Amino acid sequence: MVKHQPLQVYERQLCLSCITGIYGCRWKRYQRSHDDTTKWELLWSLILLFTFCLLLVWFYFWWEAHNDYNEFNWFLYNRSREWSDGTVPILATTAAGFTYIAFLMVLALCHIALGQQLNLHWLHKIGVTAALLTTIVGVISVNQTWGQEWDVVPISLQATGPFLHIGALAAITALSWIVAGQVARSEKTMFQVVVVLLYISVLLGLYVVPLYITSPCIMDPTTLKQRPDVIGHQGAPMLAPENTLWSFQRALQMNVTGFEADVAISVDGVPFLMHDHTLERTTNAEKVFPGRQTDDASHFNWTDLQQLNAGQWFLKDDPFWTVHSLSPHEKDLIANQSVCSLEQLLKLASYHNSTVVFRLRRPPPEHPCYDSWINDTLQAVQQSGVPQSLVMWTPGEHRAQVRQLAPGLIQTSVDKLTPETLHQSGISRLLLRYNQASTQEIRNFSESNINLTLYTINEPWLYSVLWCSGVSAVSSEAPHILNKVPYPIWLMRPDEYCLMWVSADLISFAVVIGIFIFQNYHVIRYRTSGMRSYNPEQIMLSAAVRRSSRDLNVMKEKLIFSEVGNGVGSAEELYVDNGYDYYTNRGISQ
Repeated sequence: MVKHQPLQVYERQLCLSCITGIYGCRWKRYQRSHDDTTKWELLWSLILLFTFCLLLVWFYFWWEAHNDYNEFNWFLYNRSREWSDGTVPILATTAAGFTYIAFLMVLALCHIALGQQLNLHWLHKIGVTAALLTTIVGVISVNQTWGQEWDVVPISLQATGPFLHIGALAAITALSWIVAGQVARSEKTMFQVVVVLLYISVLLGLYVVPLYITSPCIMDPTTLKQRPDVIGHQGAPMLAPENTLWSFQRALQMNVTGFEADVAISVDGVPFLMHDHTLERTTNAEKVFPGRQTDDASHFNWTDLQQLNAGQWFLKDDPFWTVHSLSPHEKDLIANQSVCSLEQLLKLASYHNSTVVFRLRRPPPEHPCYDSWINDTLQAVQQSGVPQSLVMWTPGEHRAQVRQLAPGLIQTSVDKLTPETLHQSGISRLLLRYNQASTQEIRNFSESNINLTLYTINEPWLYSVLWCSGVSAVSSEAPHILNKVPYPIWLMRPDEYCLMWVSADLISFAVVIGIFIFQNYHVIRYRTSGMRSYNPEQIMLSAAVRRSSRDLNVMKEKLIFSEVGNGVGSAEELYVDNGYDYYTNRGISQ
């Protein structure tokens, strides 16, 4: 007895051929061995999905880490001793990899929707493997060298969480079309149950996610505190070379209320501004003092330091890609900048009634000022004539002695302490990195009359979140950007957010139910019309009404006698002769 599968008649579909060709290099639709995807190909589909999710998180991380790109480049400089923007190759490869993997994911979903095999081509498998391994290596490297930056993810979710939820809900709702189609066309009950339960679990999880989304910007606008003060971190280093007088003057043009700087002490006891431990990156020390560019900056005297140029490096390296926006006059000013002393900065702050907070770096043990560094700095403060109420004193050493000699200084801590401990120590201000204080801690400090300043804040979204949290001030390398943020980027009342959340869930639920009903009705209609199964690619021979029944009967008879005499190959030739393009799912066997 001869058993054979119903034959199929095809119409050319250019779009379908392109999809299967790009994904699996199957440009002819009859290049299929069976209907179901193999377990090996299912495994590759899971690897593709995992790679997509990992790259999505990796891409999001680098998108939100834009606030700290300069910090990352400085870490790289300390390792290589050469300044370069290390974020450029990372961003380029991340964008390219994410685009490629996302494209493959779209093709895979199209295959599922059209009832096609998931047969990923071996070249794509190599590409997916390369993208996966590269991303894993990147995650491990960042975790080892820049682990603190992972804190930007939960912080950024306070700004993006409500909108990411809406986007994820829309994506999962759209996937219901594919899920419903697969469930409706499947004849395996277990498969239907598993897929439906899995999809419902994900969907219900998204429905209740807002219960766990917390953001300080979901608040009553009437309780919003005043705009946080902006302090120029090393002046305005995106517009002028850091820690130079012109940089601080540019910061004043951006309406900053104070300055933050790093202070070292020269061999002859003069406090000066320098972020790095050496002069190599921000001066021409290699040219003026060959062989000494890698020496500690505090091993130079003030006379030597005044011979250095502290601005030409900015025009050469263009660390923030902003040199092109400068006028010729500004470039001339930058090219002639020199190392700035603490006294010069304090005089500028006194003239403009701006506060100054500085981190004082103790010189090495062999330095002549190793024991007198506190007194040398206090002497510079007193000689500048700046009101003590404008100076935020951060060194913790000999704080009691400093309070006796200069009682008007604002005692500031750079170590995270409890409000009670700060009050007991006579400290009224706190200077921390933005990831060191949660929203609740910020509010606790505010309620305890502790003025909290967080650094380094360059992005409007981060500034908005901290504003809603109630922070007193922020230190920024981009005061020209924050100057354009007169109000938080978004602010939403709790009842408004609840309404948006519930409305989105109800709309999603209604759409999903409608899609499942439509897909089931669509498939049932095809099955009741005489088709045993529905597949967008194949049309059963029994439905090929364009041929006469006599032609079909003749072809079936030829098929039977052909298989008896010559095998499947001869039957294929007979069908081609009769104008049919066809294939069988499992071959024809006796």
